[in-house]
Amino acid sequence: MTAVQDAPHVQTPVRRELPPSMVERMTLIMDVFEGRAARLSLEEVARSTQLPRSTAHRILDQLVRLRWLEHTALGYGLGRRALGLGGGDGAHGRIREAAAARLHDLQIKTGLVVHLAVLDGAEVHYLDKVGGRFAAAVPSRVGGRAPAHSTALGKAMLAWLEPEDVEARAAESIGRLTHRTIADIGTLHQELNRIRRRHGLAFERGECFPDIACVAAAVRGPEGPVAAISLVGDAWSPLEKVAPLVVDAARQVSHELFPEPEAPVRAARRTAAVPEETWSPQAMDRLLAAGQYGDWQ
Repeated sequence: MTAVQDAPHVQTPVRRELPPSMVERMTLIMDVFEGRAARLSLEEVARSTQLPRSTAHRILDQLVRLRWLEHTALGYGLGRRALGLGGGDGAHGRIREAAAARLHDLQIKTGLVVHLAVLDGAEVHYLDKVGGRFAAAVPSRVGGRAPAHSTALGKAMLAWLEPEDVEARAAESIGRLTHRTIADIGTLHQELNRIRRRHGLAFERGECFPDIACVAAAVRGPEGPVAAISLVGDAWSPLEKVAPLVVDAARQVSHELFPEPEAPVRAARRTAAVPEETWSPQAMDRLLAAGQYGDWQ
């Protein structure tokens, strides 16, 4: 009797059984992000988790709304809430470290109060405050918050967001703190457009507190603003004179956080026209001519 040879056994891939609960599915998605630099597309998340694309998309949207993840043109990545876990302040600690020396230099050079803040929803969140003789008169504190639309810090960052993102953040919370505060979305968009025309310089005089004025510039990365630096004086301080120092400090911190890779010659020519260290007095005069009397609206 001839033995019949068994046919070779071909293993078919076993599809993982989907977790039944929403918490388990959210955890499955969070687990595919292996670090703060991870950027994944919807298709990559669905493939890694073996979740249906529509299910993955719905859960990703929820995680973005809750700030566990963020979504940019480069894909999905860990958000501020996820990066803040583990007993530290996540990305905020790195921003503070990169900015520390520049904040100190600004305070020494100007004698004014210096702020470092990040954008959190419709608010600015103060990460650092370097004082001087005027510090006690500035009602801000490290860890404190203020409405973004009422501060130079907030406007400096909002100016580099898409208009839809600005409206999603500010539409419901916008309102007056003083008689000079921007109180509607249309006026806010106009102000942000003026800030972009000033190459990112943002001013406010008496918009958050009646007797305080600020000038700010955003610290920007490849995906948009990550923080902002401001100088604070009383409502009559000639902040136009120190504005170039704020711009240079923000640019230096940006370079510290996001070192530029070796660029091709074409890219080098494109960026060479932008001054790296300072602005000429003539350029500043043109940019600030509209605000010589503090009327930045």
